[in-house]
Amino acid sequence: MSETREDTGAAPADDNPLLKAWVTPFATPPFDEIQPEHFVPAFEQAFADHSAEVAAITNDPAAPDFANTITALERSGKLLNKVAAVFYDLVSAHSNPAILEIDKEVSLRMARHWNPIMMNAVLFGRIAQLHENRTALNLTPEQLRLLERTYTRFHRAGAGLSEEAKTRMAEINERLAQLGTTFSHHLLGDEQEWFMELSEDDGQGLPDSFVAAAKAAAEERGMAGKAIVTLSRSSVEPFLKSSGRRDLREKVYKAFTARGDNGNANDNNTTIVEILKLREESANLLGYPTFAAYRLEDSMAKTPDAVRGLLERVWKPARARALADRDEMQAMITTEGGNFQLAPWDWRYYAEKLRLQRANFDDAAIKPYLTLDHMIAAAFDCATRLFGITFVERKDIPTWHPDVRVWEVRDRDGKHKALFYGDYYARPSKRSGAWMTSLRDQQKLDGEIAPLVINVCNFAKGAGGEPSLLSPDDARTLFHEFGHGLHGMLSNVTYPSLSGTSVFTDFVELPSQLYEHWQERPEVLQQFARHYQTGEPLPDDLLQRFLAARKFNQGFATVEFVSSALVDLEFHTQPATAATDVRAFEKKELEKIGMPEEISLRHRPTQFGHIFSGDHYAAGYYSYMWSEVMDADAFGAFEEAGNIFDPAVAKRLHDDIYSSGGSVDPEAAYEAFRGRPPEPDALLRRRGLLDDAKAA
Repeated sequence: MSETREDTGAAPADDNPLLKAWVTPFATPPFDEIQPEHFVPAFEQAFADHSAEVAAITNDPAAPDFANTITALERSGKLLNKVAAVFYDLVSAHSNPAILEIDKEVSLRMARHWNPIMMNAVLFGRIAQLHENRTALNLTPEQLRLLERTYTRFHRAGAGLSEEAKTRMAEINERLAQLGTTFSHHLLGDEQEWFMELSEDDGQGLPDSFVAAAKAAAEERGMAGKAIVTLSRSSVEPFLKSSGRRDLREKVYKAFTARGDNGNANDNNTTIVEILKLREESANLLGYPTFAAYRLEDSMAKTPDAVRGLLERVWKPARARALADRDEMQAMITTEGGNFQLAPWDWRYYAEKLRLQRANFDDAAIKPYLTLDHMIAAAFDCATRLFGITFVERKDIPTWHPDVRVWEVRDRDGKHKALFYGDYYARPSKRSGAWMTSLRDQQKLDGEIAPLVINVCNFAKGAGGEPSLLSPDDARTLFHEFGHGLHGMLSNVTYPSLSGTSVFTDFVELPSQLYEHWQERPEVLQQFARHYQTGEPLPDDLLQRFLAARKFNQGFATVEFVSSALVDLEFHTQPATAATDVRAFEKKELEKIGMPEEISLRHRPTQFGHIFSGDHYAAGYYSYMWSEVMDADAFGAFEEAGNIFDPAVAKRLHDDIYSSGGSVDPEAAYEAFRGRPPEPDALLRRRGLLDDAKAA
């Protein structure tokens, strides 16, 4: 299975930093030495090493046991993991044309490398034999969990298929890898190519903080002295909320929602059609009627019907609330003398006016108090109070961009626990959105391996040395991704496959969404929300108005999310032939659920990277809401204790949720923490939709 090395013109292996021991602090990647030309030879060596390791396991003449099969698999592929982690961090967070070109090749070769491993009948035979005899092997609970997950992973990859079916499955996997890469490159291309320059006359309603960020975005693109709106969500949403120029709001909105759907070289429509056909075929090969049935079997939800049931329960009250808000905004437009129907590019603008009217609050009032540095400090402080870990900034760790910051994480005893990388600002080389990933996962298989955890966001950078000011949504995003980060940093398992966020997709959002709750607590905001110019704390009156306004516009937020989740589910439960015209499919499904025409999907299909840049969230976008049922209920444990940092509850949260990784079944993990299953109404209560649900 080893691959022939091509003459790439790259430097010899001796000079390739990816193939040498890293003599940096904590053996971190030497980003200052790594060049694009280092990756292909490093991947080739990594593929060859891993193939040889797997061949040794497969061909071991000794009878299979846990050590020579499961543990040996856990130890295999170290170089591949190391190289891939660095490469995919750059692809997403700091790409360039050379990296993106290599990504096209690597995605295909990665599929070609893994296919023969995951469909190796002899290797699967060894795993299956152990799985069949698992009760007699005297395994620890973590070892038993690892055996079950390894068996499931190989079985679901097609290791038990006929040779003919395996050949076809391999072809499908290779093509899907190419298509996922194509989709993400198209999306990045549309985002990089579009911007709207703001003239002196275009600033009506825009707060100073937005103008400063627009100038910083222009400077990032080599347009110093100008101000631009980009297609980053952190630029688009505040513009739509505050710009008094309806014509410009329409222009920005239409560009944002048309990403990947412009009929240009970056168009994603045909890519989606092919992805859906291939996913359906792969599910059929494995004996499932639809891709959603295949995907959801290995989740907490288990079935498409269970997912649909949750989404529809939330959809009805959310839609009712959104329609009531729409009617109020339309009345406001009429009162102002506006002779037009509320349109999608108007919603955020008039919602802010309505919030100001109802709660005497708008985002612009609180943004000066939510500086990026203070919110980072708040996230760290909550982690210290909950889990006893501390953060010390390090200036000696190489990074992939000058804006990236690194902190050493230490436990209660001052011992090294992890490194945390924060890459917070939007830039053209970075894909949109926010995410957590890692350069190295925690494990204890061969000594204590400390994790290297990354948070990537796309916040607007302050101009001229001014701090970056966050909206409440931005601040919540920071805490959300840091919650994922804690899941990686606090991991305390033996085996790498069970480390950190290696859990079901509909459970992985629990630690992140739960952590959001602390960001909006008065105890936290009173300490860390400080005016960026005066240092004055957030006035109590403004704090109370912010807290009162939290549930405002939840109808809209829930509708744009749930509609996206329902469309994702329909894409993967209906026959692929139903979606040969992606726009028509989207329109039909939105009409079916009664989507208000004034609201669009949070992610239209052609920009829905969650489900089409890869398959991690395919038929799984609902996961955020599934996890929200748990996170709303879980925070109740602290509220019931009367202390949001209650030590006993925090210890259970650490032991049962954040540190256990995938070593425990998620339902068992949640019930160990909470003492019972989650209470479904907690989600509706948190979003302020419970009364609407009861009325429905």
